This record gives sequence, structure tokens and C-alpha cells, in this order.
Amino acid sequence: MNQPSGLPYPTLCLVTELSLAGGETLLDRVEKALDGGVDAVQLRAKELASGRLLSLARSLRGITRQRALLFVNDRIDVAIAAGADGVQLGEDAIGVEAARRLVGAEMLVGRSAHSVEGAVEAESQGADFLVLGAIFASDSKPGVEPAGIGLLEEAARRVSIPILGIGGIDGSNAGQVIESGGYGVAAIRSILASSNPARAAREIKQAMSAAAGQT
Repeated sequence: MNQPSGLPYPTLCLVTELSLAGGETLLDRVEKALDGGVDAVQLRAKELASGRLLSLARSLRGITRQRALLFVNDRIDVAIAAGADGVQLGEDAIGVEAARRLVGAEMLVGRSAHSVEGAVEAESQGADFLVLGAIFASDSKPGVEPAGIGLLEEAARRVSIPILGIGGIDGSNAGQVIESGGYGVAAIRSILASSNPARAAREIKQAMSAAAGQT
């Protein structure tokens, strides 16, 4: 299994959603999730204007520095300006090859995929890792039929770069992702909407570690 520099196995990536902060700030909830073992944070906030997005990215960089990787969704300019560790490109975003020319070799470039074909294409373009899903039913994507664990299994057979499963993943099913060839998981609501983000993150990490034979 290939491992890009700095991406631990198994990886727990927290994807942000501003609407789930509740009475706390997003930064408060992210910091608690970091206490629970989150390895990477993906800033996804398409509703924010560029200035506010950069400000949030810099704040996240402040709390993730030396604790977790920071990725910025789609906005390569913001990722560079904030000193992020990489970018996460949506399936319809700028291509991986073009992104690589902008960020250079030091930053990681992830790609979202929703099919085996998309996963294969992303690897062929030079993506460092994939975020694949939706694996299970998810409240973050209401009405979207989950692809099921079979998508992950097939993609893991076809590509050699790390795959993070996404979609409805929590402590009860995170182990299945690892057992099916996943390198880790990306989670949103199961952590950010939890009354205890640290505990929710810890449960996912423990499930993944057990499946990876690390306990």
C-alpha cells in the first residue's frame, strides 16, 4: 500500500461544514475533534467569500499545525496562502495535473471520486490520494443512493494510492472501510454534529485501528 508523506495509516479526515457548529464556533469543534485523534482537516466552505475563507483557513492552520494535516477544498489559491498541506479537488474541479503545476511537489493533491472509473482516472493524473463515496447513507447527502462497500473494494483492487471512504461513516462502520481496502475515512456529521466531537473521533479511530490490526 502506497503512503504519501505525512498521511498516516489509518487516516481520519474531518471535513468541515459550517452549519454543524451549533452554539460553538467551528474552530472549537475542530479542536475537540483533534483531541480525539483526527489526523487531517479538510476545509470545505463554498458559501464563504474568498477573504473570509482565507481567514478561516489561516485559523485552522493555527490549530492544526504540528497536530494534523490541513487541506483546502478546490481553492488552490487559499491553500497556498494559508500554508496548507494540500488541496482536495472535487470531481468537477480543476484537473490534478493542472493543480500539481500550481502547488508543486511538496503539497498533497487529493481527488474526490464517485466511481471506480473516476478513481482510476484520478490516479492516472497523479493524485496522491482519493476520497471515495458515498459508501453508506449520509444525512450530508440526502437523497443520494449510497454506493456501498463494494465500490471501495473494487476501487482498492484497481488503484494503488490511498483511498479514504466517505459517506455515513462513524464508529460502527469505520472498521468495514479498512477491512475492504480503505486507507482511512473522511467524516462530517458523525463528528461535527456529535455532542462530544472528541469521543466521536476517538471511536472512529479505535474502530479503524482495530481493523488495521493496531490494537
